[in-house]
Amino acid sequence: MTSVFNNVITLIYLAAASCFVLGLHLMNNPATARRGNQASTCGMIAAIAATLALIIHNGGVSATGWTVMIVGALVGGGAGLYAARTVQMTAMPQLVSIFNAVGGGAAALVAIHDYMVLADARVSVGASTTVTTALDVIIGSVTFTGSLIAAGKLQGLITSAPVTFPGARIVNLLLAAIAVGTGAYLLTATSLPGLWVVIAASLVFGVSMVMPIGGADMPVVISLLNAFTGTAVAMAGFVINNLALIIAGALVGASGGILTKLMADAMNRSIPNIIVGGFGTGDTAAAALPGAGAGVRAIAADDAAIQLAYASKVIIVPGYGLAAAQAQHEVGELADLLESRGVDVSYAIHPVAGRMPGHMNVLLAEANVPYPLLKEMEDVNPEFARTDVALVIGANDVTNPAARRPGTAISGMPILDVDQSKSIIVIKRSMGHGYAGIDNELYTDPKTNMYFGDAKTALAGLTGAVKTLVG
Repeated sequence: MTSVFNNVITLIYLAAASCFVLGLHLMNNPATARRGNQASTCGMIAAIAATLALIIHNGGVSATGWTVMIVGALVGGGAGLYAARTVQMTAMPQLVSIFNAVGGGAAALVAIHDYMVLADARVSVGASTTVTTALDVIIGSVTFTGSLIAAGKLQGLITSAPVTFPGARIVNLLLAAIAVGTGAYLLTATSLPGLWVVIAASLVFGVSMVMPIGGADMPVVISLLNAFTGTAVAMAGFVINNLALIIAGALVGASGGILTKLMADAMNRSIPNIIVGGFGTGDTAAAALPGAGAGVRAIAADDAAIQLAYASKVIIVPGYGLAAAQAQHEVGELADLLESRGVDVSYAIHPVAGRMPGHMNVLLAEANVPYPLLKEMEDVNPEFARTDVALVIGANDVTNPAARRPGTAISGMPILDVDQSKSIIVIKRSMGHGYAGIDNELYTDPKTNMYFGDAKTALAGLTGAVKTLVG
């Protein structure tokens, strides 16, 4: 009977894993992403129900244990539901970072508790258990503090500029060596003090790893920390021998790792370079006065409105500046106005636009921009040559033609071919550099006009000018 029961539980876990895989597949497309979430939710409900059934079948837990689980589920579920229903789309990256922190921290606690129980019982901890425990504690702890720092940077509670000090990289190397070295020592002896050293070194390393990373690199950092969370959960699954945790964690870790690699490739940088590079946020760099610089042509709202109102085809290129200014509703209103005049409007989405993977799509979806208008880089690049006006909003390095030449900081980086358009309007606060620290050659292109201002204010002014123009 027990064997049959265990087989049923295993089948439920596999069914839950299938739901997770299906959910990930459906999330590839914005139009099916909602169904992907629903499929993943069904899988998680099935996995939780199977785990509770397994606990009851094995004799259950004490009244205190049930109380802790029920209260924890109510508090955690309530907090998650409240956050999901109330958080603004512009704050979604912060929420994802918090979720990463919670996931990594919870996974680490599972391993810590299991190791403490074995140590208190004076049971010899096997090498296989110690390896997964040490990896779980290290990765989970790094994810916990690193994700909290990332959320603080995105929220503005911590400066988004790189924070470094002399010898910072040496300190990071020492912390990593202490965590890994002490974790290796635990293979030879059961030691609670050794476990505390691993925890402390890993927690501090999470802070020291993310603090030197600037806001422009946050999309890759969030994706990397998400991969860490999945890996920590998988390790927790090995620690407590839970198939569902192993599969779910492996899926998150693998998908997060692949996404991190894709994001790094889109920036033409290696992941180690991002982690140790310490680049800033781009527009926080020292800026020249609006209109300064040889060959730069400033434009007023009325002149920009004329170009847009009488164009046949307009491609909008949103970037980090639009996300930072929370100007998604203003750009949506402008696009609707142009479409009402018969203008063909679409959006060019670079893989690293916004503050996290997919953030720009979510922001524009909140402004009710139709999914079919959001076009990926590979699909939209051939259209620029047939475009009357490309409207660039707060996008810098991802539109810089210098990427096509060898010998520059962004050589080889895939970019949007904005310079192929017949006319270009760039909305930007200043002539500040992007994260690469080089001038954008697009700004001195004879076809480019600079409309200086905060994205939210500038778009509102541009919409008003178009309304006035067309009566």
